[in-house]
Amino acid sequence: MRPTSLPCRRTDARGLVTIELALVLGTFLLLVLGTIEVARVLYVLNTVQDVTRVAARAAAVTDFTNEAAMDAVRAHALLGSDNGTLPLVPELGTAHVRIEYLGQKANGTVTEIVQPQSPAQNVVNCALSPHAGPCIRLVRASICGAVGPGGACTPLRYQPMLGLVPGFASMSIPPSATLVKAESLGYIPGENNVIE
Repeated sequence: MRPTSLPCRRTDARGLVTIELALVLGTFLLLVLGTIEVARVLYVLNTVQDVTRVAARAAAVTDFTNEAAMDAVRAHALLGSDNGTLPLVPELGTAHVRIEYLGQKANGTVTEIVQPQSPAQNVVNCALSPHAGPCIRLVRASICGAVGPGGACTPLRYQPMLGLVPGFASMSIPPSATLVKAESLGYIPGENNVIE
């Protein structure tokens, strides 16, 4: 004899899978989007440091009196970006790359100086007195949201991609600076020799 099966009533569970999927999917998407946002934060922190490194290195060999060359240094620091911003970091543009030329006293103290008239004049100044006067010995590149009173650099604000993760909307990108030794500063012997 064949056992008889009881009829299965599927109407009681109708929609249960949809509700379970909706509950799990919301949590899953929040975790995935949060992970993407955290990964972007780490990318921004790494990229900002790399931008300052490239800018400082290029500025150490570029004529500081040539504005077009300095603009090219800033664009080159943003990985050669044509529109002045990085692909995944729209809050960082060429206007935020700050380049400073500094002197160094005999005791090692780094100081701001009055810039010489030209790279050739800097060569003369450094030959006469390397630790005094307008002798550029160091180049510092940093990322600033804005330059405040007294030349203070204010941090750049982080712009979240989605704004779903709490706390990221009020976050600032930590200050990043790179200090390198000044090299030629664009000085080419026999060419741009303006000395007074």
